[in-house]
Amino acid sequence: MFNLVLGTNNAKKLIELRMLLPEDQISLTSLSEIPDSIDVDETGETFQANAALKATEQAKHLGKWVLAEDSGLSIDALGGKPGVYSARYAGLHGQDEANNDKVLAEMKEVPEEKRGAQFNCYLCLSDPEGKIVLEDHGICRGRIAQSRSGIGGFGYDPLFIIPEYHRTFGELDLAVKRAISHRSRALRKFIPRLLQIVRMPTSSSA
Repeated sequence: MFNLVLGTNNAKKLIELRMLLPEDQISLTSLSEIPDSIDVDETGETFQANAALKATEQAKHLGKWVLAEDSGLSIDALGGKPGVYSARYAGLHGQDEANNDKVLAEMKEVPEEKRGAQFNCYLCLSDPEGKIVLEDHGICRGRIAQSRSGIGGFGYDPLFIIPEYHRTFGELDLAVKRAISHRSRALRKFIPRLLQIVRMPTSSSA
């Protein structure tokens, strides 16, 4: 069994990833389950930079393999905002309702044809010495709704419409979201390469 630390305290991200990773080969632990984990400052200017920071700094501190991801929403009409500030767009980290309110207010006068947006996800895997050995990314295009719809998911999911389904991520079944989300798309490319490392006799699962 390959022991892998997920570099986040977000319980919903942990659930999503556990559903996508082969549980018979990889044991996934979140930072909330590790008392001596650290908070890594997300000072990067890109999703990729923040994912790398979270992976390498945590790995060096814990001496463990760490998979970190950084994800967020980029809205065309807002010049790519909220971007790397997605989780704290309204001020404090993780205030989903306030973040959604701010986006809706800023998009109030934007016509339907200009409400394009995308979710981004960058993944970085660090070995216990703090060296990035794998990285990949995925995106999911959609558009911003005029108001919230649905109670599923988290973050901006109630605002993000998938045009093919005419529903938001907040309305879609979890199985559908798992198939088309930015995180799922990144992981579909990432997991086969991760499993190659897991199966290497020299890889450490400490």
